[in-house]
Amino acid sequence: MFTASSLAKRANVPLFTVRYYTRIGLLRPTKNSLNGYKIYSEGDRDRLQFIASAKELGFTLAEIEEILNHSTSGDSPCPMVRDIVEKRLEENRQKIAELRRLQKRLETAAEMWKGIKDATPNGHTVCRLIEAFAESVK
Repeated sequence: MFTASSLAKRANVPLFTVRYYTRIGLLRPTKNSLNGYKIYSEGDRDRLQFIASAKELGFTLAEIEEILNHSTSGDSPCPMVRDIVEKRLEENRQKIAELRRLQKRLETAAEMWKGIKDATPNGHTVCRLIEAFAESVK
């Protein structure tokens, strides 16, 4: 049995993480009838380690809660986990492609701007660099 602080130390997480996961229901300690302290079990330690592993894979706390709920109801959460990972892979591919496009635009702008002097706004322009780049891609 563990207190919140000893569980945090054992799992190598900050104490506020244990308290937060308890507050949102991811951890469900019992209460010591003598002093009212929350007491965490080995199962809570295992659950906390599972949560940390899932977070390392990019799962949100809401997704982790759903996985845990499936698990405790006797259903295998593995099909749902696979679906989430496949969806996340596609989202990441799209983000990476967009970042590559942005990187290319930034490199093009930086190269183009080497030949342009800084200018003071004159009421018609704000920053000549951005405006010149916008004109070049039209």
